[in-house]
Amino acid sequence: MKIGVVGLPNVGKSTLFNAITNAGAESANYPFCTIEPNVGIVDVPDERLQVLGKMYNTQKIIPAVIEFVDIAGLVAGASKGEGLGNKFLSHIREVDAIVHVVRCFDNDKIIHVNGSIDPLRDIEVINLELAISDLEQITKKLEKDEKLVKTGDKSLIAGVELMRKIKSALENNLPARFVKPENDEQEKILKNLQLLSAKPVIYVANVGENEVGHEENSLVQRVREFAKTENAKVISLCAKIEEELASLDEEEKALFKEELGIKESGLEKLVTAGYDLLGLMSYLTAGEKEVRAWTITKGTKAPQAAGKIHTDFEKGFIKAEIVSYCDLIEAGTYLKAKEKGKVRMEGKEYVVQDGDIILFRFNV
Repeated sequence: MKIGVVGLPNVGKSTLFNAITNAGAESANYPFCTIEPNVGIVDVPDERLQVLGKMYNTQKIIPAVIEFVDIAGLVAGASKGEGLGNKFLSHIREVDAIVHVVRCFDNDKIIHVNGSIDPLRDIEVINLELAISDLEQITKKLEKDEKLVKTGDKSLIAGVELMRKIKSALENNLPARFVKPENDEQEKILKNLQLLSAKPVIYVANVGENEVGHEENSLVQRVREFAKTENAKVISLCAKIEEELASLDEEEKALFKEELGIKESGLEKLVTAGYDLLGLMSYLTAGEKEVRAWTITKGTKAPQAAGKIHTDFEKGFIKAEIVSYCDLIEAGTYLKAKEKGKVRMEGKEYVVQDGDIILFRFNV
């Protein structure tokens, strides 16, 4: 999973990126501090791996990972090249989802690019630039493909029909993600278009340090109301506090979180929201050599899940030997789980569930 972190300059975007990745991206009080995108690979928090590691006395624990990309602050006119906008927009096309950081705090010492705090205006600026860029792209491709259809190329009809709907949506101030493909062919076409406004979005309401652990302020509530209209997710956090937490060891971090009334870190919130947004989950493999989490899409069948490990596993799939994590922990050992009938053999039509611990049997 690759997530792009976007927002206006000076909203706390790079501060949040630093906090969740410990990558040390430059963060300063001036616009366009981030020019080239910073990239951080982050382990997905999963306490099940540590439990299994102890149970199997494993040599190595390998969690699933998320790639975060800190994309430079966008401004009004980015789609026309303002503030190096075109370059920044191209980086967004490569991600699976967007984390849109919105400033929801007042601080006279931190300059806002528009001179005042208004999260809905800020959201509109970013969303408008993404939509304008998409509309320009769609208009050009649609004109070209419509001409080819008229000359007899019937293979482009499905794409033309989809792009007409997307163009209409964009012209009516709706993002491309509001247009649902009618079939697998259109789904593939939409994915290949790499439209910016088609990316699923998580809005991160960045609040002040003195607001952590208290009732959400009116600015955050406004963001939540807006997000409902898009079926988007909202996370409220303080990027500055998250950055401070990231610098502490586990014991200090636990004490600080308890003191502030923080139950989940920003990373944990983002991972949960990101997995849910993209319909992802993890199955597990376990043994003395390694315990590992594998990220798949919900609804994935056993052979395709095996293919995440190696293509040969999918090609030569025979059976999957499965025990659920909860059943294994309740039994205490794999052998006891087997004796209780909790280990089962599943075939090609089995839909893998989150927390399944799987041993694939295959023959190539």
